[in-house]
Amino acid sequence: MTDERAKTGAGAGAGSDPHQAQAAPLPGPGVGLPATAAAARTLVREQLTLGAPDLQDGEAGARVVADALLVTSELVTNAIRHGDGLTAFDLWITDDGLILNVADASTCPPVTTDPDSRGKGRIGGFGWPLVCRLAQHVAVTALPDGKQITVLIGLTPSA
Repeated sequence: MTDERAKTGAGAGAGSDPHQAQAAPLPGPGVGLPATAAAARTLVREQLTLGAPDLQDGEAGARVVADALLVTSELVTNAIRHGDGLTAFDLWITDDGLILNVADASTCPPVTTDPDSRGKGRIGGFGWPLVCRLAQHVAVTALPDGKQITVLIGLTPSA
């Protein structure tokens, strides 16, 4: 995910490079852009059930699924609330794990809120560090009309 195309956003939607936005084999007929984080989580859960069925058994697998759903929620919610709307969403499973692309219409990069400098009663600002902590790899690609965030979430449960 660190090649020049990923940095510049060139080639998005083309070819078979799994690190670029492209149509993904989402489950179900006529699946489009999810309207909510809950809808996106449903798509991820369905894809994990189809592509990584061993995660459905045991506590360690459940933790991996929960992490993937939490990352999905954070990225989609932030795209909707702070990114001027979700513009693309795709996912697929590779030998390395779950690759999730979320694009929005804002060119502003994700930010972290410093808890010491925030106003009393203000909420939020902790999602981006959480995404970075739970994903094995995170890339933010500037697009002419926004940005795309690509994450790789490992699907191997730790003991």
